[in-house]
Amino acid sequence: MLQSDKVFKDIEKKIEADPGNYRYYEALFYLCQQEPVEDSGFKWELTARLKEICARNSKMDIECSGNLLEMIKQLLLMEAQGLRFDSYMQYIELNRAPEKRFWLPRRDKLLPVCNLIQDLIDDKLDILTISLPPRVGKTTLEVFLLTMIMGAYPDDCSFVASYSGPMADSIYKGVVDIITDTETYLWRDVFPVSEFYTNVKKGTIDLNKHRRFSTLTCKGIDQSITGMVKCNRLLCCDDLVQNLEEAVSPVRLEKLWQTYTTDLRQRKEGNRCKELHLATRWSVHDPIGRIAAHYTGNPRVKCYSFPATDENGKSNFEYKYGCGFDDKYYADLRSTMEDVNYRALYMNEPIEREGLLYPEGELRRYFELPVEEPDAVIAVCDTKDKGSDYCVLIIAYVYGDNLFIEDVICNNSLPEVIEPHIVRLLLQNNVQSARIESNNAGGRIAQNIQENIKRQG
Repeated sequence: MLQSDKVFKDIEKKIEADPGNYRYYEALFYLCQQEPVEDSGFKWELTARLKEICARNSKMDIECSGNLLEMIKQLLLMEAQGLRFDSYMQYIELNRAPEKRFWLPRRDKLLPVCNLIQDLIDDKLDILTISLPPRVGKTTLEVFLLTMIMGAYPDDCSFVASYSGPMADSIYKGVVDIITDTETYLWRDVFPVSEFYTNVKKGTIDLNKHRRFSTLTCKGIDQSITGMVKCNRLLCCDDLVQNLEEAVSPVRLEKLWQTYTTDLRQRKEGNRCKELHLATRWSVHDPIGRIAAHYTGNPRVKCYSFPATDENGKSNFEYKYGCGFDDKYYADLRSTMEDVNYRALYMNEPIEREGLLYPEGELRRYFELPVEEPDAVIAVCDTKDKGSDYCVLIIAYVYGDNLFIEDVICNNSLPEVIEPHIVRLLLQNNVQSARIESNNAGGRIAQNIQENIKRQG
């Protein structure tokens, strides 16, 4: 490593003195080629340095005896074949116009996500979960990863699971497009695979030859996988929670967890099989939340979240060429969505939904009561005895199907302190009917309140 570094620096000085001499660039390229893969960290450090030199000098319109841009392309290919995920995505899209590419417009913003996935590829992690807002490119990122893993390990088996069959079919189609569309993607430059077999009905892809357990299988968790799936390279879980209805149901979330632990994870074989979760968060009890809780402190399991905006409301996902979402888009969403949903889906801050009987976004507000007389004035009271809980009294003015909450008590003082306040509000609002909690303490308090009201006429 030290010798290679010294040689690199010596040749680099020669390039500085004579930047148009292509032989020096070729010498550095050869040095990068010869660096052993076993020391891949240093190898990719050298290729990155050479790319930077070529890019800098090509921008300066220096007359060179060779094509520096072509050398950058060959360096990207070398890195792609060495399973550098960033370089792989750059290389296979080189035939596309810059504004049409997936990775180039999004690279600046999504590079931290790419680097985390690289840690999984490099065996620094066993399980990686990444939480991202909707529609920022997480599934397409997964599709690119799958095509790279398949090409590098055609004889191994990877498995993708999503919340439904149609979603799994979409991932399957994305993978097939990259591998088969040779005019758009340079995948076969990186992986010159001889044969390619697909089975749309089964959601399987085989490279080089047919197998009982395919190179890739894509299935929804609503589809049977018994006897069909083996996974010894990469298990991808893509958005296992389908929607809000599922997220607010403890029963359905528990069933989903059991599906993940007993169906999906049971397909993994061997210690080298990695696990990647890419999802938009819905609930603290979704699979990502439970994985994070279960593996707390385990250095081989990492869970990361990327919010839609920073603390100042600036978008983290506004991409080049007009792609992505700007500050205004997220500000508008925040102003129109229920806060609990926005925080979960877009800020990746899911909170416990249990007990949210009246979510803030579903409550209506008023400044004044209607001018006409109400149909009724009613009250309900949750009492308290001695202890730390609260007494709550709610007084509602009824107008047809609408209830206007005009007065409230929420107090954890002793009953003898609270009861006079309850009486005062009931009389002040001319309450016609009040229902008081019918436990032991409630019965006694109800009697005291009734007697107090009678004494006041």
